[in-house]
Order: sequence, then structure tokens, then C-alpha cells
Amino acid sequence: MSTRPAPILHLWLPALQSFDPGHPLLERLRRADRLGDGAAGYLGGLGEFFPGVDANLPAAAITREFLVGDAADTCWLSADPAWVQPDMTGARLLACGQLQLDMAEARALAEPLLPVFAEAGMRLLVSTPDRWHVQLPAGLALPKFDAPEQAMGEDLSQHLPAGAEGRQWRILLNDIQVLLHQHPLNVQRRARQLTPVNSLWLWGGGRLPQPLRSTLDGAISEDVLLCALAARADVVQLARTLHTVATARAGWLVDLQDLPATEIASTWWPSLQPLFERHPLQLHFGSGERWLHRPWHRWRFWRGSQR
Repeated sequence: MSTRPAPILHLWLPALQSFDPGHPLLERLRRADRLGDGAAGYLGGLGEFFPGVDANLPAAAITREFLVGDAADTCWLSADPAWVQPDMTGARLLACGQLQLDMAEARALAEPLLPVFAEAGMRLLVSTPDRWHVQLPAGLALPKFDAPEQAMGEDLSQHLPAGAEGRQWRILLNDIQVLLHQHPLNVQRRARQLTPVNSLWLWGGGRLPQPLRSTLDGAISEDVLLCALAARADVVQLARTLHTVATARAGWLVDLQDLPATEIASTWWPSLQPLFERHPLQLHFGSGERWLHRPWHRWRFWRGSQR
């Protein structure tokens, strides 16, 4: 008679190379068991918890439904505020979302863009300061749009829709960048030593999919897409706080992948440390490495001194 494997608490962490040698997490890691590598990157990591998630995910419809609840049968496209830095060879995407906007600023930036989208038969909607959505007309063919992580730091020309079918979108993006470059709010942002919001990143197009599946019982996260996927898979979501992390249970995911490793050490470690004594933990690093730490591994003192 087969028995169900004991549930494991999952920790999703930033890339392993971002942890300094003295980080307290590495002391635990040296006592854990190395597993085979998993998927690297943000979308790859999501795919480990929600099977079928990849770069073709209709993230726009999923997040719009989660945030507003009106995705219905419409086709959607994410149009997230972005910072693009020109250089000698073109321009590079340096930030997408998390640009310290409030709702009033986001709406002010979007206002001059509304007629541009309307002229193309689309509606630009500000769902949150960091998450903007475009409602697309029926029958509009979408070219392939790369997710932000695929383009981050790279020459934009390598990630714009190509060919004749992409021409409309390249023109639209150019118009958006011109209008945002001239926006007075960006002058104010530069004066406050904030990066300008000088572009939108178009990605995640498609219609709302059927409900997803997941082996998770719950997720603790501040990531909108992860929470939206959890809701679509009927998985409980909790906000990330010191208390919810400290009381996380086996079968759940604690999402820390968006945090600097230094902040994990300074702010979150007191809440994380007891979890190593209480549950089997699978550590998922954004760079793909995987470890399994069981409570009794704390007695592996001979491993603790290894580098």
C-alpha cells in the first residue's frame, strides 16, 4: 500500500550567487542534501509550483482577473511601466514595474497614452501602479512578446516584435516612449533622483485560461502574478509578513525570490530560522539550485564548517 509523501515547506529564494559567504542561510545549506537542479529564472520557478506555466503564459488576463475581476472572455496584454536606458547601440530595459509609483502618478502618466491606444482600437487600463493592462479588440492577432525577465538588461531591438506583423506594435511603442519622455512627471522624478518611467513593456498576451493546478496548499507572497496563479489554482494566498512567514506550514510556499539576500539576513532570518527546526524545507534558488533540509540535519555539525 503506497503512502503519500510527507508535505514539504518550500522556500523560493533569489539566485544563489547573491548570498555572501557569511549569510546565515548558507550555514543551513551546508548541512542540507543537494538535489538536482530545477528551472532557473522567474517564470521557470513559477512553473515548478504551477505546472504548465512558461514564457507563453497569458499573464495579463490572469493578473487582470485577480486584481479587478473583469477579464472574462476578452483578450488582454500587460503594459507595465518600464525604464529604458538609451546607449551607444540602442536602448536597454533596466526596470519593469516596482518604479515607486502611486496610483495618482500612474494615472497621470497613462493619461496622454489613452488616445494612442484608443486609435488602435485598444483600451489602456491602470489596474495598479505597477500593473497596467490593455484590453484588445476581438480578432487582433498578437505577435510573440517576451516577458520582462527575458529582456532585462538586453538590447531592446532583440526583443521587439519582428516583421510585418510586428510593425504596428513597434510604431505604438515608439509613440508611447515619445509621450512619456516629454511627460512633466518624469522631470519631477529625475529631480527626486528616481528613474524615469519612459516606456511600457508589452507582454503576457492572451485570454483567461482554464483553472490551473498546483500541489501547494498555500502561498505567502507579495508577487501579483504568483498570487493570481494561486487564486486560479484554488490555492490559499497570504500576504508576506514576519508572522505569516514564521508560522508557515508544510505544503506551503514562502516566496522570497524578489528580496535582496542582505534583507533576508537582516529582516527575515529570525522568522525563517525556526522553520528549519520544524519542517522539511526545500530551498529553490532563482539560479536553479535545489536543496532539501530536514529538521535533524541541524545535528550535522561536521558539515557546518565546510565552505
